[in-house]
Amino acid sequence: MVQGLADAIEFKNNTIAVKDRSRVRGLMDNLIYDAVFEPDDEKRKAKFILVKEICKACGAVPASIHGLYEEMGKNYPGFTVPAMNIRGLTYDVVRTVFRKAIQMQVGAMIFEIARSEIGYTKQRPLEYATVVLAAAVREGYEGPVFIQGDHFQLVRKNYLADAAPETNYVKGLIAEAIEAEFYNIDIDASTLVDLDKPTTKEQQRPNFEMTAELAAHVRSLQPAGVEVSIGGEIGEIGKQNSNPDEARAYLTGFKEAFKGTAGLSKLSVQTGTSHGGVPLPDGTLAKVKIDFDTLKQLSELSRKEFGLSGAVQHGASTLPDEAFNMFPETGTSEVHLATGFQNIIFDSKALPADFRQDVYSFIKSEYSKEWKEGQTEEQFIYSTRKKGFGPIKKKWWELPETIKAPIMKELEDKFGLLFDKLKVTGTMDIVNKTVKPVVINKAVDPGLLK
Repeated sequence: MVQGLADAIEFKNNTIAVKDRSRVRGLMDNLIYDAVFEPDDEKRKAKFILVKEICKACGAVPASIHGLYEEMGKNYPGFTVPAMNIRGLTYDVVRTVFRKAIQMQVGAMIFEIARSEIGYTKQRPLEYATVVLAAAVREGYEGPVFIQGDHFQLVRKNYLADAAPETNYVKGLIAEAIEAEFYNIDIDASTLVDLDKPTTKEQQRPNFEMTAELAAHVRSLQPAGVEVSIGGEIGEIGKQNSNPDEARAYLTGFKEAFKGTAGLSKLSVQTGTSHGGVPLPDGTLAKVKIDFDTLKQLSELSRKEFGLSGAVQHGASTLPDEAFNMFPETGTSEVHLATGFQNIIFDSKALPADFRQDVYSFIKSEYSKEWKEGQTEEQFIYSTRKKGFGPIKKKWWELPETIKAPIMKELEDKFGLLFDKLKVTGTMDIVNKTVKPVVINKAVDPGLLK
């Protein structure tokens, strides 16, 4: 393991105790690099657990946002929680987020990764959670850290072909995520909605029944003292806009089908966006118009009639900056952001042109089968370059600081703008009042310190 670690931490009653936090912070860059790029699967897992336990001992604790969302369901505090999917340069980007969050006193923020992203970014839940916490400690952040499984989705064609293996896959992913200390899970069974049925409730039935089954699975796995925050979804992203009838049918049906205590804390809806935006033939993005009236209506409905925190907006990161103030104004409880951060990295003038072209050449070689008929090269690259992080993660990670620093400055400015527009500045106080993180200790291999 990293030299000097044994002098900074110790084992007490089979758990990690930190003797020198400043020294741990100084070692964290090497600790997390060593864990991420450990070639042996079992050793890599053991190193992730060790680093994660060190992070918790330093005060960065994985937590559920359920308590805050319960408060939002009773009395909306006027801000929208950003949920950020970090696909590449994850350690550096998350460090940048925490650095800005500390400066602006932001506590209400979520780091998430979707089922699909776990695959193509090569970040299993244990790695993602550990990297996020390592970044928090490196920046001196202490308090609850919200890590979320985004779009834990049932793939429609797989489910219709054979429901059991698809359901079991998602259940297995939920179990893996909770074990990795993801205490926020978004279940997406909206793909199963059957519009051929005669009534809205019957159309939504496969959605709310499967959500209830998966929510019960979450509750059966959550550790003592932790109430995992669970999200549901009624409108598949990129399809037709959601409406109040669908929301009521889904939420009423869920309450009837779910046999547990705490149910959903939020509701994802469709209001006109698509993940990543829609690239035009020249590679620029088509302008998207969000139906903010629908967003406001469904936020109020889910809050007033069902006690949820409000509605959740997906696919928003590529909206113009001036649109983000509308989310708190419409009572939106959470907004999901991903591609905009990726675009800043790829399009930054600080990223060497030859490195960018190497990534694009890799994409054209490895993912040529995804090049759709009629797509220009610019459209193909834009829609596929998210897959250029994971398989060559080490090359990204080892970019010199002279390249990464100006890119992170661009991202820091973006995070600052988003925190301001979403009105989450100064939210550390309300988070600390409503969220009481519970430290769940995991068994550590003491031999790693030798």
